[in-house]
Amino acid sequence: MSDDAAAPAGPATPRRRGYAKGRARRDEIIRIATEHFAERGFQAATILDIAAACGISRAGLLHHFPDKEHLLEAVLEARDAEDRDRFNPYVEAAGAIGVFRGMVDLAEHNRLVPGLIELFVRLSAEASTPEHPAHEYFRERAERIRVGTARAVRGAVRAGHLRAGLEADSAALQLGALMDGLQSQWLFDRSIDLAGSVRDLLDDWMTPEGRRAFDAVEPVAHVA
Repeated sequence: MSDDAAAPAGPATPRRRGYAKGRARRDEIIRIATEHFAERGFQAATILDIAAACGISRAGLLHHFPDKEHLLEAVLEARDAEDRDRFNPYVEAAGAIGVFRGMVDLAEHNRLVPGLIELFVRLSAEASTPEHPAHEYFRERAERIRVGTARAVRGAVRAGHLRAGLEADSAALQLGALMDGLQSQWLFDRSIDLAGSVRDLLDDWMTPEGRRAFDAVEPVAHVA
């Protein structure tokens, strides 16, 4: 081992401090942009308003993101990254049945962060037009979730956790539509039990063995 490798890390250099500060500023911009897109939609939110809320100039914001489309892309990527971090431990721990436990727990988590629900509902509605910069993102996301859910359904059927004969593609479409529709309705009626409604559908599909396996999956602690 070289002396350099063995030596303890020295104090942060100006370059390292600058990088960390820039990363923190970028994350703050994404957080505030998420709030603005959720409250106003992509079209109505402006770079100037977001910059002002961040306490920086328009030019300062554009130093990190060249335009509003790139900022929107970063916001959506951040949400996807958080969902992956939340889901992966369920899949790794319990396989197909873990996917469904993860969906129920994700629904419960989203209830606690209404801004995420508002962001998804508003932007997905706006993005239904092909000209919207997030159109392809939402189209590909919906397809990716359907394919992944159908794969989990097939795996859970093979494991005896979901009833035999459950058609995977139809079930995936039904589950996705339920979760999206519940989020839209929840914005009007906060008493709706998002997680409970998803669990009710899964209970109809699960075998007794599947319910025991589902309940045995430990909730995953997550730090945003």
